[in-house]
Amino acid sequence: MAITLYHNPRCSKSRQALALLEERGAEVRVRRYLDEPLSEEELRDLMSRLDADGEALVRTKETEWKEVADTNLQDQEQVIGVLVRYPKLMERPIADDGKRAVIGRPPEDVLALLHARD
Repeated sequence: MAITLYHNPRCSKSRQALALLEERGAEVRVRRYLDEPLSEEELRDLMSRLDADGEALVRTKETEWKEVADTNLQDQEQVIGVLVRYPKLMERPIADDGKRAVIGRPPEDVLALLHARD
């Protein structure tokens, strides 16, 4: 089964995660989430497989965060709303094998999906 990597090629951590997966022979489907943003439904599905809370998906150091900084992100639907409106705020990279998703911070964390298959 392929691993979907939600990827921003301008991000060094994202490039490192992709290289780690490819070096280990993983079948990787790259999704450039800035070019092809996730829908509300896709975000809900992704969050249900994530090993962290929804707030972990948000990059709070981006300029766009200032526009929503007063938003209470305790609620999953609010996180989804922010990420649909501002895809750039989605943390990267995220690897998803359809059963489990992990944030690649550090990039080596994506390898957990390969170990789960062994």
